[in-house]
Amino acid sequence: MLTIVFVLAAYLLGSVSFAMLMSKAFGLADPRTYGSGNPGATNVLRSGKKAAAVLTLLGDAAKGWLAVALARWFAPQDENYPVLVALVALAVFLGHVFPVFLRFKGGKGVATALGVLLALSGWLGLAALATWLLMALAFRWSSLAALTAATGAPIYAMVLGLPREWVLAAGIMSLLLIWRHKKNIQNLLAGTEAKIGQSKVG
Repeated sequence: MLTIVFVLAAYLLGSVSFAMLMSKAFGLADPRTYGSGNPGATNVLRSGKKAAAVLTLLGDAAKGWLAVALARWFAPQDENYPVLVALVALAVFLGHVFPVFLRFKGGKGVATALGVLLALSGWLGLAALATWLLMALAFRWSSLAALTAATGAPIYAMVLGLPREWVLAAGIMSLLLIWRHKKNIQNLLAGTEAKIGQSKVG
């Protein structure tokens, strides 16, 4: 019963879209109506309002971190603890990607995944963030940076010796992130992917 409560709460928290909230707060158009149509920080940035994009990024990352951190702090430290934390990690991520408040059409989950990884292990989150930053600075493609960081996350988790349930959760998030970026992968291969800060989308 406790596991169900934690998982449901995490999913509902993940379903809160900061792209929508910040767009309303800054008087911007619905992020689903322009650019990539994705309710996430990268697309909000295409509105030209950097503050809204930054707050979206921070909010989406914070909800991922908070859900997992609360589970780690308050869940009973028994044999089911690693499984419960892994389920909460997946639930908050799935809430962002398939939010009940947006008819199950949410963002790609990059920022939320980062928050989850930081809560599972600070070193894991920092390794993924460093990967994203290096790729983003080198190539200026947010999608390529996200794909590289996602691919590395479960590998980093294994190297750090985290519980196998958490490694599996990182792997599932990685696969979902790659799947959510399928259009971006096609654009990258075609050479039409928009770079960070560009308003048009290929």
